[in-house]
Amino acid sequence: MKSRPIGFFDSGVGGISVLKEAIKMLPNEEYIYFGDSKNAPYGTKSKDKVRELSIEAVEFLIKEKVKAIVVACNTATSAAIDELREIYKDIPIIGIEPALKPAVELNKKGSIIIMATPMTLAEKKFSKLVKKYEENSTIVALPCPGLVEFIENGIVSGEQIRSYLFEKLENLMEKGIGAIVLGCTHYPFINEEIKQIIGKEIPIIDGSEGTVKQLKRQLIKNDLLNCKNQIGSVKIYNSSENKELIDISKKLLSI
Repeated sequence: MKSRPIGFFDSGVGGISVLKEAIKMLPNEEYIYFGDSKNAPYGTKSKDKVRELSIEAVEFLIKEKVKAIVVACNTATSAAIDELREIYKDIPIIGIEPALKPAVELNKKGSIIIMATPMTLAEKKFSKLVKKYEENSTIVALPCPGLVEFIENGIVSGEQIRSYLFEKLENLMEKGIGAIVLGCTHYPFINEEIKQIIGKEIPIIDGSEGTVKQLKRQLIKNDLLNCKNQIGSVKIYNSSENKELIDISKKLLSI
């Protein structure tokens, strides 16, 4: 069991940002990544559809004999994590959520902006998260429809992205931004473009590190850590027939 791979899935290439963090923190593990780009984006679909697609992704990974699964997608975590854990009780399933707590703890002057897909922001899970921290912080939900599609097409820099971001952030910058939380695993790939708009002084936080720390805790708890002394391998799969998506995934992963 220890030598089996860890499975990751996302609505497309975005979860590669979480996988990168996992490879940094747990370099000796084997990894399998499944991107469901054929059905991307999840953030504009119904909750029932996202659950159905999430179950299909988990089934794919289980057939690959994974020992743990990371739902490297904020939308899928919001819509389906409870049901996945109920169905697949014999395997650790780790989700991701917007990293609001570390943003609040920075105690910066200005609003905390949470950039995410419309579905992530509409879910009860997100409302509960905000309620925990809204008493002492001004939290602004910023839906970003269409942003995932740019990144799915390999567009992570340039005028198109910059124009989109400027339109979204201009008014918020005038009111004052304390920190930005990236509530979608696709968004870390446009970190530099966001900095071009808001400046380098404003912190940008995502949930990758916290998710991978939880993955490590679960592996230790279930005695599943790979004990070998060599660097593990990564296999990347995608539901789309567009073979370029594998190349985009590798490029984002820098392998």
